[in-house]
Amino acid sequence: MSDESRGGSESLESFIRAMPKVELHVHLEGSIRPETLLDLAERNSVDLPVRSIAELHDWYAFRDFDHFVEVYLAAAACIRTPADVERIALDFLEGQAAQNVLHSEVTYTASTQRMLGGIPLDDQLAAINRARAAAEREHGVTMSLTIDYPRHLDPDEFVGVARWAVDRMSEGITALGLGGPEVGFPPGLFRAAFEVAREAGLPSVPHAGETEGPESIRGALRHLNAVRIGHGVRCLEDPELVAELRDRQIPLEVCPTSNVCLKVAPSFAEHPLPRLLDAGLYVTLNSDDPPMFGTTLTDEYLKTAGAFGLDFGDVRGMVMRAASATLLPAAGKANLMERVSRGFDDLSTAFAVT
Repeated sequence: MSDESRGGSESLESFIRAMPKVELHVHLEGSIRPETLLDLAERNSVDLPVRSIAELHDWYAFRDFDHFVEVYLAAAACIRTPADVERIALDFLEGQAAQNVLHSEVTYTASTQRMLGGIPLDDQLAAINRARAAAEREHGVTMSLTIDYPRHLDPDEFVGVARWAVDRMSEGITALGLGGPEVGFPPGLFRAAFEVAREAGLPSVPHAGETEGPESIRGALRHLNAVRIGHGVRCLEDPELVAELRDRQIPLEVCPTSNVCLKVAPSFAEHPLPRLLDAGLYVTLNSDDPPMFGTTLTDEYLKTAGAFGLDFGDVRGMVMRAASATLLPAAGKANLMERVSRGFDDLSTAFAVT
């Protein structure tokens, strides 16, 4: 690498670290720091297969899907009180603030915490909202919630969760989601819950097209009225679906490192992101379950820029698309767009970007 190229690469890296960011696909329970998890386990007398921070970091590192599920459920089981929920939310938001992530639309599986820890849904939401208020006051960052539901649980119970989410749209809930294993659980099974959301004006943002192919995405569009797709990378297997997503400009919440870890893509260099962009699709970058996959939103931008030759304009465009795809009320979105744009304008002067 020439000195000029190296200087440009270092400049872009500094730019990415400093730039304002917006994240659309990140799981709150999957964002628990290992140190926090160990503290919660000790406080709540939950047995983990590790005892020290060093052992915990090694256990936390992604190995395979079964191990990922084991760690995820163990982390969720350590959350036993509203104070625990508030703690993980505040930890998460402090981490987002350190990356200059101005707004995060966070997926949260409230029904799991009710099932594992017995925490009432309203108590969970109140705890998260205390953390949201503190983070906005102290760090200037905001968060809204996508309340999702695991596919392997009872679709009828999901209808009740959807009604609860609809009733609390004024309390920071901006979408209804659907997570868990795609294979064997097509979107149509959950039509009733998303119909409750649709009638109330609560947007639909299900996971689809990650471990299952185009039919999962098509089902999310047809049966769940999806306005964004969590992952969606396997749309490329169906040209007609690609054309529909492009024509409708349905945002895809792409999480490259997660896709590589879960073997949706064989390696970062072989990730389909460039093909998604070349197809004219609406692509946003996200971290999914950052500590479990050994990444952050900043890392996703750094790795993507390095692997696929993105420049200053490319990364700015991705952030602006993410900001535009948020589900905030009109005034909140306008304010976020202005903050992000102003942040980039300030950085463009500092980095002499035209």
